[in-house]
Formats: sequence, structure tokens, C-alpha cells
Amino acid sequence: MWTWFYRLASPPYVYGFVGPAIPWLLAAAACLIGYGLVAGLVFAPPDYQQGDAFRIIYVHAPSAWLSLCAYTTMAVAGAIGLVWRIKIGFAVAAAAAPIGASFTLVALVTGALWGRPMWGTYWAWDPRLTSELILLFLYFGVMSLRRALDDAARGDRAAALLAIVGVVNVPIIHFSVQWWNSLHQGATVMKFGKSQMPGSMLLPLLAMLCGFMIFFVAVLCQRLRAELLMRERLAVWVREAIRT
Repeated sequence: MWTWFYRLASPPYVYGFVGPAIPWLLAAAACLIGYGLVAGLVFAPPDYQQGDAFRIIYVHAPSAWLSLCAYTTMAVAGAIGLVWRIKIGFAVAAAAAPIGASFTLVALVTGALWGRPMWGTYWAWDPRLTSELILLFLYFGVMSLRRALDDAARGDRAAALLAIVGVVNVPIIHFSVQWWNSLHQGATVMKFGKSQMPGSMLLPLLAMLCGFMIFFVAVLCQRLRAELLMRERLAVWVREAIRT
């Protein structure tokens, strides 16, 4: 019964398993993101307070959500590598870090662009903004620490430990608007009870969120395959995979 689970610890199995899914994932992500952009930027009505400026939410919010999702994925994968000494865990963590850093950077840039017309400034040392900036530094720290050590195994372990310690920042980002006085608006979608957004605005946002998540999985699979080839470059199965 657990055979499928143990196979996930095998680099050649994972390399071959995730490869065929990538085109399908990218196609699904393109459809969802395309619908979300058209429906959100063209057909959704202007917000009664923010006007058309609110439309940046269709890129900003999914990027912010994925910045947390990618970090959590990286930390969990690193923990799996540390606890069970599964090499795939370290490979997933290494593959997820640049993707998460990219989502975090997009979230910060789009947030600054949104903040200028709403708050009158591109940046404020708001709890949500500051903790999201710390998240970006954590991503950079994890990637730098992994490359700073000559021993790849030590680099993986050190980076995994930093990622696990830094995961405390994830709930801080999520609950920062509730725990402290914040310029950032509270949750309107990811909350208990009925969403405050009308369906014409909400459906495109949910489509963008799902599209971004599927895109993240697709890119993670692609980067994981490259990471496995690099880490296992001396193995026989890599030479066979390259020939085919």
C-alpha cells in the first residue's frame, strides 16, 4: 500500500513522474490566468471606493498568497529532508526557493504600486509590508546559505534549518492586519463566512489564485527535474534520461 509513497523518495521515479504533467499544468494555468485577467481587468466593475485602481489585486493577491505557499512548501520539504534524510526533500526545497522569491518580489512591487494611489506613498513600514519584506530576505538567505557551503549536503541541511526557523514569519504575515494597527486592508476572500466581494469580482480573483497555484506547481516540477539532473549527474539513470 505504501509502495507509491516510497517511490517518491526515488529521484529517477520522481523525474519521470512529474515530466508528463508539466504541459497539462501549464495549459490549465494559462486558461485560468487568461480568464481571470480578462474578467478582472475588463468586465469586473470598478470598486466603489478605489475605482479601477483595485484591479491590481488580480496580480497582487495571488502573488502574495503564493509567496507564503512556496515558503511553506520549501520549509516542509526541508524538514522532510532533515528528518527522513530523503534527498528529494532537499531538491524540492532548492527548486521552490527562487520561485517563492519571485512571487514575493511581485507581491511587494504590485503592493507598492497599489499603495501609491491608496495611501499616498509607495512604501510604509506597515506590519504586513514589513513582514513580507522579511520573507523576501529569508528566501535570499536560504538560497545564499545553500550555495555558501562547499559541502552540498551541509548546505542543504543549513538551508533547511533556516527555512524551518523562518516559517514563523508565515502566520505573522497572515495575521498581521489583525494583530496590529495596519494600513493594509483585512481579508476579503480567505476568511470565515461570506466573502465581502461580489461574484463579478470574486470569480476572476479565484481563477487567478488557482491559475497561479497550478503555475507554481508546473514551474516547481520543471525546476525539480533540473535540480535532480544536477544533483544526480553522475548516476546512470541521468545518462540514460539525457540520451532519451
